[in-house]
Amino acid sequence: MENDDFPLFIRKIKDFTSIDLALYKEAQMKRRLTTLRIKKGYNTFSAYFDAMSKDKELFYEFLDRMTINVSEFWRNPNRWEVMEQKFLPELRNASRNLKVWSAACSTGEEPYTLAMILSHMGALRDASILATDIDEGALEKARRGIYVERSLKDVPPHYVKTYFKQEQLGFHVSDELKKAVKFQKQNLLEDRFDSGFDVIVCRNVIIYFTEEAKHRLYQKFSKALKPGGILFVGSTEQIFSPAQYDLEPADTFFYRKKG
Repeated sequence: MENDDFPLFIRKIKDFTSIDLALYKEAQMKRRLTTLRIKKGYNTFSAYFDAMSKDKELFYEFLDRMTINVSEFWRNPNRWEVMEQKFLPELRNASRNLKVWSAACSTGEEPYTLAMILSHMGALRDASILATDIDEGALEKARRGIYVERSLKDVPPHYVKTYFKQEQLGFHVSDELKKAVKFQKQNLLEDRFDSGFDVIVCRNVIIYFTEEAKHRLYQKFSKALKPGGILFVGSTEQIFSPAQYDLEPADTFFYRKKG
């Protein structure tokens, strides 16, 4: 009986936030939110929604659980090496002013990784970096730019030395990187995208969406890329039949916009 009101919960969340939970894989999302609801002491999703709609902290905790805010710098380091050594130099040769987007950026590790690489290349001053997420709480953490040591485990030592300052609360991202990244709230499935991007990074998020939602998202990403632009996805998010999105494989987990 406890879970019978989950479809109504989905409709209420959409009306309240414009977030359509029906576009996420139901079994995973329902299991995750049921665990959180019970932990918070609510017997039904209806009671949980009523409390969440009045309690900002409870709502942010729901968003955090829904969006799986698990991130770290240089996640899958060998893939970031490809970005650093191959794609960004190629794109920089083609256009001095790179336009980069970290979609579903969580708490900021990914866009700051991009900013470090661009700074090291001498390309940061001429670049624009957009970082978006649906979770305002995650974005606030990203703007603060303070991280625990564990998040930096894959960062090359020379980058740690150059772009972080260790203080009592943790490792602080340099002001240069903070100023370079524009963080803003965005619902990937509902909101319009900007266009003309040289690079879009969206990793370890698409896996949670339904096939219909994935299809829609890949179409939107393709339209947002410049011809020759690069889409970088997660290690479990291989795109089957990328040609239908006007994309072609460029390396493992990298796709290039045709044109």
